[in-house]
Amino acid sequence: MAGKKWAAFTLSDKAFDYAGDKLDKAWAKLHVGDQEPFPDEARIGKLLKGNSKLGKAADAAKIAATLQDAWRAYHRGDFQQAFEAGEALGPLGASVACKAIGIHAAHLVADEKEKLKRFETAVGLAEAAIAALPKEANSHYFHAFALGRYSQQISITKALAQGLAGKVKASLEATLELCPKHADAHTAMALYHAEIVGKVGGMLASLTYGAKPAIAEEHLKQAMKLAPDVPIVHIEQGNALLLLYGDKKEKDAIACYEKAVKLKPREAMDALDIAGAKAELE
Repeated sequence: MAGKKWAAFTLSDKAFDYAGDKLDKAWAKLHVGDQEPFPDEARIGKLLKGNSKLGKAADAAKIAATLQDAWRAYHRGDFQQAFEAGEALGPLGASVACKAIGIHAAHLVADEKEKLKRFETAVGLAEAAIAALPKEANSHYFHAFALGRYSQQISITKALAQGLAGKVKASLEATLELCPKHADAHTAMALYHAEIVGKVGGMLASLTYGAKPAIAEEHLKQAMKLAPDVPIVHIEQGNALLLLYGDKKEKDAIACYEKAVKLKPREAMDALDIAGAKAELE
């Protein structure tokens, strides 16, 4: 992935600059969705303790500083820089690397084969993170995130045939077991149920995959309660309503997109999500 210059993020805003201690102060707001812990020296030291494969305990401060800079790059929209810095840190940097390559691919890569390649890379990084850091919720969440994006790219029908849906669900369940307040995982679980119901129909979805509209709606409700100011939560609620109920809920879906575009973007991903919602409303 390194070497070739990635497509640039063009919706830059000075508000997305989290230099210095701005990052720590804004962290809870920025990560209300994924619940990623702030990567300070104490946290990195704790992860390194007893796991020498991840790095030397003496390097905790250096690794923490590098990881914080990677997240600063991600939040301001320098996705390639964020990915490369995260990837270089191995499992310790998997969250930022997976998120950077996944969001960039979803919004800023047009070539379908390249998108698949990006999501495959993210799946591999997440699998390594699960092996090294199985008790970290985001090791599992970003596996579901990457595999889910990959599944959408190849079509839900193919994903079901290949058994990928079950892997996505298992990783989301592991995420929520470790972190019940993970709004992004609740949103993704809602989409898991909604996409299967939308593709194969309610009865088959329930009998074969355990996917049900009521479960999707419960996860959407939880996500909205946990992260009401995050644009993607509203957007995915609209998407889920269309998948579950089609034209019957079109007005409600539009209302969800309208709520999303009225929110103030906190970071580059929000700006991309809002731009996508505006396009849906045109």
